[in-house]
Amino acid sequence: MKQQKSNTTHEASFRDPSGYMFYDGDALRRQVNPIYFKQYHALKEQGIFKTLIKNKLLIAHQETAVSDDGIVITPEPIPFITNPYEWSFEQYKHAALHTLQVHKFALSKGFILKDASAYNITFHKGKPIFIDTLSFDFYKEGEPWRAYKQFITHFFGPLVLAKHHGAKVFQMMQTHIDGIPMDLIASMLPSKTKLSPTLYTNIHLLAKAEGKHNKDYKAETKTVSLSLKAQNNIIDSLFDYIKKLSIEETTEWGDYYTKTNYEKAAFANKAAIIKEWVSEEQPKKLIDVGGNDGTFAREVLPTVPDVLVTDIDPEAVGQNYKLAIKNKEQNMLAFVCDVLQPAPGIGFNNTERDSLITRLQNYAPDVTMALALIHHITLSGNVPFVKSAQFFASFSHTLLIEFPKREDTWVASLLMRKREFIQHFDFYNEAEFEAGYGKLFTIEKKIAVAGTERVMYLMKRK
Repeated sequence: MKQQKSNTTHEASFRDPSGYMFYDGDALRRQVNPIYFKQYHALKEQGIFKTLIKNKLLIAHQETAVSDDGIVITPEPIPFITNPYEWSFEQYKHAALHTLQVHKFALSKGFILKDASAYNITFHKGKPIFIDTLSFDFYKEGEPWRAYKQFITHFFGPLVLAKHHGAKVFQMMQTHIDGIPMDLIASMLPSKTKLSPTLYTNIHLLAKAEGKHNKDYKAETKTVSLSLKAQNNIIDSLFDYIKKLSIEETTEWGDYYTKTNYEKAAFANKAAIIKEWVSEEQPKKLIDVGGNDGTFAREVLPTVPDVLVTDIDPEAVGQNYKLAIKNKEQNMLAFVCDVLQPAPGIGFNNTERDSLITRLQNYAPDVTMALALIHHITLSGNVPFVKSAQFFASFSHTLLIEFPKREDTWVASLLMRKREFIQHFDFYNEAEFEAGYGKLFTIEKKIAVAGTERVMYLMKRK
């Protein structure tokens, strides 16, 4: 299932002349080109890399080869990479603050971040981590932060938009891999935001200046000077504003387990089945698809080294993320995913950022859980059983899936919404479900969840 990429260059790193990522067997390594030797050696010799890594700001790496043609470093492996359009509001906010912390520290040591892309951050061991080791350059006296606008279009702008329009605006980063355009950000904000000095200066004024520059293409480029103190003031202002940002958003599934149709005993019975079946598989990696706030994934969290929980609802993902931080659950990673529209490959040639399915295939979970999900895929998405089976089979070896029968109250509610087309969904029953999934999986176990109209299955891919 896992894709072999031996001795191939990583598609996400072709833009940077400083170096590139490449696969060496199963290991992902980074080549440092001679053009970047001066910066690399200074960062290493001055202990900047060491301090950033010690403070968990930068992904750790080991130097594995040195020659006149290049230096090879091997970063600490990250089991699964998430992208900005897959983050909850709280995750996005923490990623922005993390980027500013890295830049602030670099400035204090005579360096800057030359890149402030949101794609330079991912989540590892429960927290954001900066992953582009070659994003640092020497600071020149009076030089403004060259990645300032990039930070606004990748971080500050999207966060402010989410404040007013909800966390689903982060999906715009899927089609705007180079950041949401300034004029678009400004146009989507209420007029009253111009009264905020921070928003007016960092968004509205910037958008206006950019528009004027684009119209007056004959104008000479002016050299702007900015003192180190002024640059630090801008960073502190952005940091303080972002830190206070919050979002009030009530979504359909944000409090799913407070309105579930499970009685307490049934809930416990389901949890017991999950713990027993997962324990028998002894997985190293597990994904809970449609896992809401991670309630059932936490039943197996103590025994599984790496757990992914994905859900369509940003609020549920946010709750899971905050709970993981509170409980210090470093082996839990939550992210946003719409199963009916999995994230595609994006960027140049659609290969700079891998699709969700490609990333899941490379992650290669030992167990996939899909609880209280199949009725939504089938009845809300009109997806035939064999089609959803193909989705799970594309990355799953062992599938633990829950099937709510027609008598289940949630299923009955979904069927009622079909109105005159309800008869088309007569196929929604246990026999048809088993036949559809039986084309790609063998059914190893089947048990009814006591006190419910639901059935649990353990399946193995053929």
